[in-house]
Amino acid sequence: MSTAPLRLVPAQERGVRIPSNESVPSIDSEAQLRSVLASLSGVDAVGLEGRAAKLATRSIKRSTKAAAIDLAISMVDLTTLEGADTPGRVSSLCAKAMRPDPLDLGVPSVAAVCVYPDLVAHASSELDGSSVAVAAVATAFPSGRASLQMKLLDVHEALAAGADEIDMVIDRGAFLSGRIGQVFDEIVAVKEACGEKHLKVILETGELVTYDHVRRASWIAMLAGADFIKTSTGKVSVSATPPTALVMLEAVRDFAETTGRLVGVKLAGGIRNSKDAIRYLVIVNETAGSIWLRPSLFRFGASSLLNDLLMQRLKQQRGAYVRADEFSGD
Repeated sequence: MSTAPLRLVPAQERGVRIPSNESVPSIDSEAQLRSVLASLSGVDAVGLEGRAAKLATRSIKRSTKAAAIDLAISMVDLTTLEGADTPGRVSSLCAKAMRPDPLDLGVPSVAAVCVYPDLVAHASSELDGSSVAVAAVATAFPSGRASLQMKLLDVHEALAAGADEIDMVIDRGAFLSGRIGQVFDEIVAVKEACGEKHLKVILETGELVTYDHVRRASWIAMLAGADFIKTSTGKVSVSATPPTALVMLEAVRDFAETTGRLVGVKLAGGIRNSKDAIRYLVIVNETAGSIWLRPSLFRFGASSLLNDLLMQRLKQQRGAYVRADEFSGD
């Protein structure tokens, strides 16, 4: 049975305090970093999964659903990360990103197109003059196993080609073996290389084993300067899940309360339909507050989600499902 319909509630009304001044603690040593992480409370896995399951039952009004679909479209990082990617495929993806439904100019553009670094220049050219950003995966995606020198070269090449955003991956082996100082230092170095460009730090939560590890990795990334924390590469069997999203949203909320700095969340991998997308928007609203319900602070990394959102949008207008082939398969 569903609970009461969703109402978008500002974070302040939910008791989330967002200070006006930024006071991000300076981490000068690994010992200091460990001290900060040790101060974090443990995650009650049973309680967490119970809350995520309860939020999944929330219903929303028809008018709210229509707005939620448009909001979700505007939050999509339309992604192609295959070895067979070609400039032609990227051109098609960029056209769809700018105008998801060519017959309806009321459909918002997506937030970004995400590609491998060697296709950034082509994507940048195709998106020139539009509001759609170019995101590039970097730092030895998807494994994160390379020297820092090679990772930074990857980042510099993507930025030089025109990338607006960098999606880096952490070295999960370093994290899981306790070398958290190395993980922190690499994020700091990549953020310094990015300058004013946005840095999304991929945690690959499916490989971090526990919710406590997800929380700690989230804080390491935020303390190191991440603009976004991101669940997954989409290249492992377990990607974004509601409980993991809940942990990360609690982390950005608590980080904002502590430091005054807002960090975004990007969910990637396995999000393919509108029902899932709206469920995640509910989790965002109920956990962090509506401050995060904007593309500058919340994203979906997906390839197939956009088509389902477009189909559901037309269903809201026409009262019946449309054929999937009304939209391109890109």
